Amino acid sequence: MTEPAETQAPASSNARNLIFKLVTWVIAIGCFYLVYTRVEAAAARESMSAADYMIRFFGEADWGMWLMIMVPYSVFFFVVDAHATWRVIRWFNTPDIRLRNILPIRASAYILSLVNEQVGKGAMTLYLLKRYKVPGWEALSSMIFLGFMEIYQLLIFSAIGVLIGYELVQEASTMRRLDIILPVVFIIAFTYLPLHIWYFSGSLLKNSKLRDKALLRAFRQAKPTHYLLVFLFKAPNLLFAVLVYTTALKLFQVDVGLGQMLAFLPVIFMAAALPLPFHAGALLLWTVLFPDYPEVGAFSLVMHTFFVVFNAVIGVLFLPKANKELFGDEEASQATG
Repeated sequence: MTEPAETQAPASSNARNLIFKLVTWVIAIGCFYLVYTRVEAAAARESMSAADYMIRFFGEADWGMWLMIMVPYSVFFFVVDAHATWRVIRWFNTPDIRLRNILPIRASAYILSLVNEQVGKGAMTLYLLKRYKVPGWEALSSMIFLGFMEIYQLLIFSAIGVLIGYELVQEASTMRRLDIILPVVFIIAFTYLPLHIWYFSGSLLKNSKLRDKALLRAFRQAKPTHYLLVFLFKAPNLLFAVLVYTTALKLFQVDVGLGQMLAFLPVIFMAAALPLPFHAGALLLWTVLFPDYPEVGAFSLVMHTFFVVFNAVIGVLFLPKANKELFGDEEASQATG
């Protein structure tokens, strides 16, 4: 006797999720192992153990100055990120919403992002549904639009950095032909973008129904100026990140130039977006891009951990206001008042 289809479907979905998690953990462990072997090799060249090598690396860092850089950076990132989110929601979901209403919700979403970034986006979607009656799929489409622009922002800045410091990319291509891989990725991405905008304007593949999905509503509404403005709104975060990471590395006795960081950091951030535990893809990429400093993999883990934890602290500070926005009485939390 066969099981009902509705019973088989959840079982199949659970099996796929389990396999996916298993694969991501295996890949993450592999990334950590590769980083460890490179640190171990660097330590052996100095007749040290890997543990002593890393203790020396962290012991030589100027932690006080590092904190003085990281705290303002995290606050700055939050403000810029919330502003860009507010603009997109005003354009595509509800024009009456105010920035002061977005700030606590965006901040509290950072708490959920400790577990999963997609859960954090879900908090914003829930808020728009509860307070502004924006259908869930339409609100989520705005979050997808923001995610799409985050990827293209990284691609644009990385392309600029590679163009400016191409010789630095060639020097870092001893293990992987980044001087070939990156330009090919840029060509594909920047060829697709105008086709993407053309398609969602309705001028390309006019009979296609894919663009009519509620999940893609923001792309249907978006004009080229919207793409440009979101890029400009979010650009300060990446530019500040380049400066912060360059300065922070110097505090860890790693000498890296701004041009090199402009070329590599956006690519590293894209690797961090891969669904791997502990952002293992970014950790490995650091050691590939900076082969003379394999310890920067651990540096990246410290940077990311502090960043997400401090952002969650910001979220905790805004949590009472966020709860009031989500669950308070209508008069107290009316966003358009």
